[in-house]
Amino acid sequence: MSKKMKLPPLRTPVRPISLNVFVCMLVLVSYSCSKAQDNEELPVRQQTRIINFSGHEWVVRASDDGKEGPGPNYVSDSEENVWVDDDGRLHLKIVQKGGSWYCSGISLRRSLGYNKYVFYVGSEVGLLDPNVVGGLFTYMNDTEEIDIEFSRWADPASENSQFAVQPSHETGNKVRYDLGPNSGESTHMFDWQPEKIEFASYRGHTLDPLAEAVIGTWTYTGDDVPPDSNERLKINLWLFRGNPPTDQKEAEMIIDRVEIL
Repeated sequence: MSKKMKLPPLRTPVRPISLNVFVCMLVLVSYSCSKAQDNEELPVRQQTRIINFSGHEWVVRASDDGKEGPGPNYVSDSEENVWVDDDGRLHLKIVQKGGSWYCSGISLRRSLGYNKYVFYVGSEVGLLDPNVVGGLFTYMNDTEEIDIEFSRWADPASENSQFAVQPSHETGNKVRYDLGPNSGESTHMFDWQPEKIEFASYRGHTLDPLAEAVIGTWTYTGDDVPPDSNERLKINLWLFRGNPPTDQKEAEMIIDRVEIL
């Protein structure tokens, strides 16, 4: 270093540290001296809200003062938007405050890579307003993303769910399906493997459904299977194109639990 630091007088001798140790100490201030790809946890800032759900720590998302994607939307980390109830169930809500709509989302603190991700949904996501989107997904960037989404994308006549691998506009990267008018409790999963992704949605909470309980399945083997990198599992509830619900009512999605197998 070209500029010397003037240190205050010391009462007792201090053992000098090596340059390598000093650099590592500086890195620890913001993240860690470990490699980022080694399942690094998301850093926790002073105002970050963390919740415990299904045996994991999750970061609650907040957009601060401006709107952010998807949407774009305002995203709030308040307990009105995101909470875990006494039965351990996750609640995500879209709420209106001060004339603005606030969406919600959480991210798993640690990347878990190739795995089977199972979501036991406790609310009727098939009945979400046409402008509301519920998402269960892994995300690294806009081209490395695996999605199960519940939405009619502003078209009341559209099917209400989809399996997708980003970029979803590419031919063969998306399958639409319908949960039915009275979906009730449902199970949704994707099994992310190096060469393929297997998707499924079932009625009820089960991984061993009867034939009549199978809503939809899909196996993706295209070129856009994401690599195992430093992605995060996420759950969100947001407004398509930032437009308010057509019924002007708050929306909610309940996840009873998540399993990573």
